[in-house]
Amino acid sequence: MNQGKFVFAQIVDFLPQRIFDKYVKQYNGNRYIKYFTCWNQLLCMVFGQLTNRDSLRDLIVAINAHEGKSYHLGFGKSVTRSNLANANENRDCKIFEAFAYHLVAVARKQRANQDFKIKGQVYAFDPTTIDLCLSVFWWAKFRKNKGGIKLNTLFDVTTQIPTFVHITPAGVHDVNAMDFLLYEPEAYYIFD
Repeated sequence: MNQGKFVFAQIVDFLPQRIFDKYVKQYNGNRYIKYFTCWNQLLCMVFGQLTNRDSLRDLIVAINAHEGKSYHLGFGKSVTRSNLANANENRDCKIFEAFAYHLVAVARKQRANQDFKIKGQVYAFDPTTIDLCLSVFWWAKFRKNKGGIKLNTLFDVTTQIPTFVHITPAGVHDVNAMDFLLYEPEAYYIFD
């Protein structure tokens, strides 16, 4: 019998929990929480992404299939669809946004190279419209019979990693998303 760690637990070891806890404390994410913490929520959602789950119901079915291993996978005591749905709805998304930007910064530092000889960073800004089915995503109204969102991405050319992602309604012009960028001195920004 295997006495080692599960593959999912080995992947989770790469996530810096102390940094995540700092963001949780900053945004009071675990306030009044006894069992299903922000860390448990993050691990459940990461598990859902890695196992390609389509919905919360599908994710809960997969988690319940591993109920005996739930402690070792880091999911916590009571993972139910209502707990996960309430956590996703009520907890501040800025906790996860700040943690994601921290991980992007770590990845950029790891991927940095000096092959591209130019003083300053080089960024490419690319907005992409994603079409959505209006009957399913009623909140993403774009045209009369069409839904959509716009994904605005700032891409670091030297590290090949996105450094900024901003989601807007599809009807918002690209220029408006550029107002949310934090511009670096002596950096080059390429817009199409």
